[in-house]
Amino acid sequence: MNLNEFESQYRDAMVETLNELQTAMLLLAQAQRKISQIGSSVQGLSQSVEEYINNQKPE
Repeated sequence: MNLNEFESQYRDAMVETLNELQTAMLLLAQAQRKISQIGSSVQGLSQSVEEYINNQKPE
């Protein structure tokens, strides 16, 4: 393998690795957004249940 072949292989590997990193970062951002949405849903559900329980208690 000569220097030009080595350089070409190195550059191709770097491009592929950087693309994979970018994909992983996008997936992480999507997962973080989904976790936040789920957290909001759980919080809303918890508030609804608490309100229902409090309304069912005799005064």
